Amino acid sequence: MDGRVVIIDRRSSKGQRKKGFILQKEEKLIGKMKQGDRDAMGELISLYYPEILRYCLWHIPDRDLAQDAAQETFCKMIRYLDAYTHRGKFRAWLYRIAANTCADMQKRKWSTEVSMEETAQEIAYEESDFARADGERQLWEAVGALEEELREAVLLRYAQELTLREIGAVLHLPMRTVQSRLRRAIKKLRIEMKGEGE
Repeated sequence: MDGRVVIIDRRSSKGQRKKGFILQKEEKLIGKMKQGDRDAMGELISLYYPEILRYCLWHIPDRDLAQDAAQETFCKMIRYLDAYTHRGKFRAWLYRIAANTCADMQKRKWSTEVSMEETAQEIAYEESDFARADGERQLWEAVGALEEELREAVLLRYAQELTLREIGAVLHLPMRTVQSRLRRAIKKLRIEMKGEGE
């Protein structure tokens, strides 16, 4: 690798249209769920399960425990859905639940000690579109070495493709703080990757 850090933002105008469709579908499904429609619940879970599981894998590297965390996230979503007022922020609300669930599991020491290198390799193997090349694996190892507040912002933005506003809602931060953390993280990643390339 030549030391350059390239993070591809996969969103496009087509992606924005897809997001609008998902928001409309999400709103309908939430309405049906609140009326007791079990099929709508299954469809909503299917819509978000892969990305929530991927997020949980970064926080709880043991696959079985990450699956438990993802399942618990959706159980809490169902339990607290009546208290949720839909204003287009469901995805951020769901990530907040996932973040809290993962933190709770770590506090209870349910997770096992696994290095970020092993995690990056497992995710690269399990999610082939997430890390396609050795250079990307090195990048995600460098991301794993960042301090927690920077790593979380990078993961939410580039691995989970949340908007800055959604990241702010998940982390309870102003958007400018999110932007600042992302800039600091990218600067550190450039320095780290440049050092590995030499």
